[in-house]
Amino acid sequence: MNEDARLVVWVRGRVQQVGFRWFTRANALEIGNLTGFALNLDDGRVQVVAEGPRENCHRLLDWLGSDDTPGNVDGVTEIWDTPRGGYEGFAIR
Repeated sequence: MNEDARLVVWVRGRVQQVGFRWFTRANALEIGNLTGFALNLDDGRVQVVAEGPRENCHRLLDWLGSDDTPGNVDGVTEIWDTPRGGYEGFAIR
């Protein structure tokens, strides 16, 4: 079962000014069939919203919490939901 899902993630740590959003977008595009965005928040976190096949969202989530990301991830908080749509591609905001 690989239904579509919406994944909202907040990534904590040294994740701004290190290319984190760019690499997140690149990974989302490499995984494929994901739409959404990566956004710097005022409190130093990065918010990532991804919609697409649940398995692909899980792959992106695994990468976000791995040692392969730029900077230094201290923690990841996630929320799963049903897709809302409205995204064209995967953007950096």
